[in-house]
Amino acid sequence: MTTPRNPGELELLMRSGIPMARAMGLRVADFDGGRLALVAPLAPNVNDKGCAFGGSIAGLLTLAQWGLVNLKLGEAGLDAEVYVADTSLRFLAPVWGELHAEAYVEGDPWPDFLVSVATIGKARIEVYGEIVGEDGGAPAARQLARFVAITRRAVEPD
Repeated sequence: MTTPRNPGELELLMRSGIPMARAMGLRVADFDGGRLALVAPLAPNVNDKGCAFGGSIAGLLTLAQWGLVNLKLGEAGLDAEVYVADTSLRFLAPVWGELHAEAYVEGDPWPDFLVSVATIGKARIEVYGEIVGEDGGAPAARQLARFVAITRRAVEPD
């Protein structure tokens, strides 16, 4: 498997290679080079109260963040495995409709991250994620996650 270079390749990778993404009905909504937006319908992600299941929110945020890291690696022509190292998630409000997740970084850590992957074969990066609130208001959930990227040549056996 190679690192996706564009949003279409990313969506195909997630829907074909990650059963949860397919079951959630996940779609790539937008990628502007710095922020990745994913959406998923409520119906396959609903809980017993009729709002979005917390596990679906956590999964969609993690997939958005993981996807952003993969797209930035692909844009740079780097082929790497991306792993989530740790996360911190806060649920702030229920989601009663379609889930909208956005992933982004603060500042500009991409140059150092990409140089490290290219030169030493691995790097870490912090990625933020939010579930957009009702009518674009205050976020319904926020997550901070650290990801590790390791070049495939360093992962695969000789």
